[in-house]
Amino acid sequence: GHGGVGGHGGVGAERGGRMTAPRVSTAGLDAGERRIAARHLLSSPILTAARQPAELDLVRRHATALKSMFASQLGYPLIVESTFARLVKAPLPASAPVRPARRATDDSPFTAATYVHLALACAALLAPGVGEQILISALVDQIRADAAEQSITITDGIGDRRQLVTALRLLVSWGVVSETDGSLTAWGERPEDEALLSINRSLLIHLLPSPLHQFGTAEETWSQHNPEPPRRRLRQRLVENPAVFRAELPDDELDVLSRERHELARHIDENFGLVLEVRAEGVLAYDPSGALTDLDFPGSGSAKQAALLLLDELTTALQPSAESAVRVDGGPLPGALAPWPLVDAVLGDLAARYRNVWKGAYGESLDALRGDVADLLEALRLGCRLDDGLAIFPFAARYQPHVRTQAAAAAEEEIPG
Repeated sequence: GHGGVGGHGGVGAERGGRMTAPRVSTAGLDAGERRIAARHLLSSPILTAARQPAELDLVRRHATALKSMFASQLGYPLIVESTFARLVKAPLPASAPVRPARRATDDSPFTAATYVHLALACAALLAPGVGEQILISALVDQIRADAAEQSITITDGIGDRRQLVTALRLLVSWGVVSETDGSLTAWGERPEDEALLSINRSLLIHLLPSPLHQFGTAEETWSQHNPEPPRRRLRQRLVENPAVFRAELPDDELDVLSRERHELARHIDENFGLVLEVRAEGVLAYDPSGALTDLDFPGSGSAKQAALLLLDELTTALQPSAESAVRVDGGPLPGALAPWPLVDAVLGDLAARYRNVWKGAYGESLDALRGDVADLLEALRLGCRLDDGLAIFPFAARYQPHVRTQAAAAAEEEIPG
């Protein structure tokens, strides 16, 4: 443990029995600020002065302690400069839910083609001779030249222009480029409309966790050359994943969970404000405030409401537990299988019941509703698509819906309090 003299002030007694006045401790305040700064970095691994000035200021104030903590606890390098902070996370295990980049316009996930445009745009911005600013037309020329070397065709068509705009918009959101004159959106629709981009080159070079030339294949980029010790690997899983199954953990991480559970819980609470919940089927670290997540659940929105109600029906009917099992990717995981006809029957009934509340597309297409609900459950590790049905995991039992009709809600508002 971390014993020693406590950092919290209070009423004490000096030699001779004279009482001292209460002292305000800065250690507790500093620890609280460091925890807040660490949470900002976990949720947004790139912070810039232009877009998150207050958060970056907090990180810079505690940079030395944060660098040490992230390195020792998670093995994550932290780069802090005057205009940005970059937390370089490790690759997630294959079992972790996919978290794709998303379009700013409709929140749809990036396609393979969009990722190609993103990679080409980053390479072009790093090309020799590119300075602090570049015209979009010059950037496109460089992208096409680089693409041609790799036998990739980039056309003048509006489809390719929109893909590039989507990729560049992501770089804008990260603070890597900014629109100094003109608009990316306007250029996407009318290529004769020029745009001048400013480049944050010092941040750009830190986008990739490691240089690509050291890898022979794309798959190698997801492997770690020097595997972390089991304590650190387990902390990484818990901080980054909504839920972890015991069946997925190697023996050395299971041993850490068994022997050092209380120490593990203390560390992730002190450093990140997360609460460890150990269950028969696995373990999760959750945020009581709900702020440290890229996907809140339960929450507002038709898909989340449908998913919550579907889980309630299926967990009641199937009772998934640590003792029941489904086969996922060739191995057993705790859970129960809901055949697709059962899933469709429940969703169809829910869609009819809430037709006036949920978005119109769900009332017209059961496929759309099923697809969005399954995507959500997979992202939260509460379920998984299989050929024969939807696997429901025991973690789902943590959630119970509380349905209020509009009439009941209105009546509550009229009750004087």
